[in-house]
Amino acid sequence: MVLPVGGGVGPVRTSASARVSLPGTPLAASAARRFVRAALADWAALEVPAADRVTDQVADEAVLLVSELVTNAVVHAGTAVEVSCALDVSDREGEPPSLVVEVTDHHPTRVVRGDPPDADEPPEYAGGHGLRLVAEIAESWGTTYRRATKSVWFQMAVAPTGPAAAGGMGSAFMDAAAAVDAMDAMDAMDAANASVAGPDGGFGAGAVAGGLGAVPDGLESVPEGLGAVSEGSGAVSEGLGAEGLGTVGEGRKEGVEAVEIVAPAQGLVPVRRDPEWIQRGALSFLAEASDLLAGQFDEDMVTSLAGQLLVPRLADWCAVWLDSTSGPPRLARVWHASEGRIEGLRQVLEKEPPHVPTAVRGSAVEWPWPADPAAYGPGGAALACRLVAGGRALGTLLLGRAGLVRMPAEVVGLIEDFARRVALALASARRYTRQATISRVLQRGLLPSVIPRIPGVESAVVYEPTGEISAGGDFYDVFPAGDGRWCFVLGDVCGNGPEAAVVTGLVRPWLRLLAREGYGVGEVLDRLNQLLGEEAVEQAVEGAAEAVVAGVEAVGGPAGVVELVDGGLVGGAGLPPGGGVARFLSLLYGELEPLGDGLGVRCTLASAGHPLPLVLRPDGEVRTVAAPQILLGVVEDVSYESESFDLTPGETLLCVTDGVTEHRSGDRQFDDEDGLAATFALCAGLSARQVAERVRRAVDEFAADPPDDDLAMLVLKVL
Repeated sequence: MVLPVGGGVGPVRTSASARVSLPGTPLAASAARRFVRAALADWAALEVPAADRVTDQVADEAVLLVSELVTNAVVHAGTAVEVSCALDVSDREGEPPSLVVEVTDHHPTRVVRGDPPDADEPPEYAGGHGLRLVAEIAESWGTTYRRATKSVWFQMAVAPTGPAAAGGMGSAFMDAAAAVDAMDAMDAMDAANASVAGPDGGFGAGAVAGGLGAVPDGLESVPEGLGAVSEGSGAVSEGLGAEGLGTVGEGRKEGVEAVEIVAPAQGLVPVRRDPEWIQRGALSFLAEASDLLAGQFDEDMVTSLAGQLLVPRLADWCAVWLDSTSGPPRLARVWHASEGRIEGLRQVLEKEPPHVPTAVRGSAVEWPWPADPAAYGPGGAALACRLVAGGRALGTLLLGRAGLVRMPAEVVGLIEDFARRVALALASARRYTRQATISRVLQRGLLPSVIPRIPGVESAVVYEPTGEISAGGDFYDVFPAGDGRWCFVLGDVCGNGPEAAVVTGLVRPWLRLLAREGYGVGEVLDRLNQLLGEEAVEQAVEGAAEAVVAGVEAVGGPAGVVELVDGGLVGGAGLPPGGGVARFLSLLYGELEPLGDGLGVRCTLASAGHPLPLVLRPDGEVRTVAAPQILLGVVEDVSYESESFDLTPGETLLCVTDGVTEHRSGDRQFDDEDGLAATFALCAGLSARQVAERVRRAVDEFAADPPDDDLAMLVLKVL
């Protein structure tokens, strides 16, 4: 539906606007092309101001760009799409009108596509040149992220002269629009029109069913909160100028009211001035910001979201510096409402990093407008605010709004509240990063850096811990024990994190020491079981658990333990000190002894509460070896028995942890009805590496959700 409007606020007013919702189907692009052409034809037929200045070239380019953006949204977001088109007229003499088109989808977590795809990128993400075309053709363009939507808009200037302009939209264009473009005739026009047209079945002049008094969808009432900024039409909002939502005229407004920034209304509806309306807009904005920033564990993502939340709602541009302990602040993110101006703004800001006085920590202070405004827009009001969380300064937020002498007090307070949320998100992201780094270092120290080559045996290992921020409970090892013997280990500590790392750090060297001292497989497990029951081990493991609890209780306090473990990251409520810490261990331990050239190896192994290993013959037959026995660390006076058997050339031994056998899909587990053995039987003739990959892939494909337990696998094939 098309509606001429007028009487906008500020130097730019919307002359006409139209909006339509399209289903996320292959027909959406052709419907969008017809919609834009029909809207332009209707405006010309209704003699909307400046509609006669839209040239055929501008119309063709707008149709091309909207087609690309709708296709981009349907392919990469897979949701319904809203398309809005607006004709904006400037009240400043000599400035041409502009056509603004906005395409909105409902999948804001997807990245806007535009850069050439990487070589390793999956094929489903390859292709698409929508944003590169927009950047080349449009005068300005940008993206806007809201809580549940993502919008891409572009702006094109129309001819500066009147109806006599060469190439203006004459009857030939209107006739072509009414007949629908020839390239759309093959796109199942009737089906597309049924999906997107109004009751009259089309977008032509007849689409203005209610005459000039009809109100299009989305403009019947004032939207709540800051989501109203450029909501629906893509037109320039109040207080902003024609240059892609990013600039205003040369004159600067002294008396701008907070409501025009915090809770603007559409041009058809008078702006509400009461404090309650402003408060609702502010609360809506802060709720959306908290929603988007919560759970972000990458500080660069936090700064990116902060920029997209501020621009163009509260500011025309913003920048975020992050403090560093080892050098000067880093300019992490620069954002401008007109994306073509981001680089110019970055170059200016890199020369003038802000240095906010320590006394104003957490408060927004007026800041000089950065130099060289020609690079990114005219002058205005700028604010700087230190990002402080837990008494520690993390960076600086700098933002500006063109055309103002100073920011209204309500807006300043809102920006300070927003900055506190950004600072808390940055603090959480940094704690997560530190914890993940510590865990990776710890994990590398607990596992062998390389698997040695066993003569006559091919080996492969798969190890996948479930999380980045805690050391896994699974471990493996392969090592020589002397006298031609080779030992292999696959274990699973009950639990994970620091307490599991302590047990792993004790068990691996004990196993190596006992094996090299000449103890047999059963004797090694006997002595290891006794060692796990000793008081020193109990104190070490419980000490690790208490360190976790100390970290939980100290969140927000002094740095130190908090940087090692954070309760929100490790497990929420922490672990009970002085008891309840699992020191139990399931273990598969074995020895390999060569039998001679071409005869294979003799394998002796024992399983203590561990999934039993499987042997695959070259003909595809699978058998289980070893007998189940109790976990280590549960009962002190227990004796473990080992089993010996020969592995002949071509036979493969598969050892896994319960992360493989107990991987769940609903009520089923992967090893139900001998699922692991069935998968293993299909691996006859494969190398050790191929067997490991085949089984790992089968586990991944068994359930849609990723495994919720550490996964480890050891494959040994006799050559």
